[in-house]
Amino acid sequence: MSTEQDALSSQHLTFRLEGELFAVEVAKVREVLDLVPITKVPRAPNYMRGMINVRGKVVPVVDLHVKFGMPPAVNSRDTRIIVLEVEVLGEQLVVGAIADAVHEVTELEPGAVEAVPRIGMHWNTEFMKGIGKRHEHFVILLDVNRVFSVDEVVEVKDVFDEALPAGH
Repeated sequence: MSTEQDALSSQHLTFRLEGELFAVEVAKVREVLDLVPITKVPRAPNYMRGMINVRGKVVPVVDLHVKFGMPPAVNSRDTRIIVLEVEVLGEQLVVGAIADAVHEVTELEPGAVEAVPRIGMHWNTEFMKGIGKRHEHFVILLDVNRVFSVDEVVEVKDVFDEALPAGH
């Protein structure tokens, strides 16, 4: 890995879910959007809010609260959609993720990141890369490529293929 890639992978976008601070690698973030109307999709999994149009492309939107076993997100003026690039089985997928608030891009030094503890966590630790320390706060580093299982991606693709007219 080059020095430029090392620098890039240490930069993270921080956001909040239910009062907890999370982060994803900046390299996985396409953009951050204000909350826009989300079109519901029949028969979608419970963690799927629906779909949005991002520059002419249909993007599924996930409620990370539900995905992580929290109560569903409650929209506020700070709610944002983080548009992410996720890789599953070598395929690049674009997905939107609901966040209570998006904070900043921050640099996390390698020495400030520790392994995920095996006990005492409220969430499924398989989604996490580590726990970072930023000033006096802990930051849960997500591995966006692990948030969705292969079966879930296939299920979401099937539901969206049925919901979209041919040719989209």
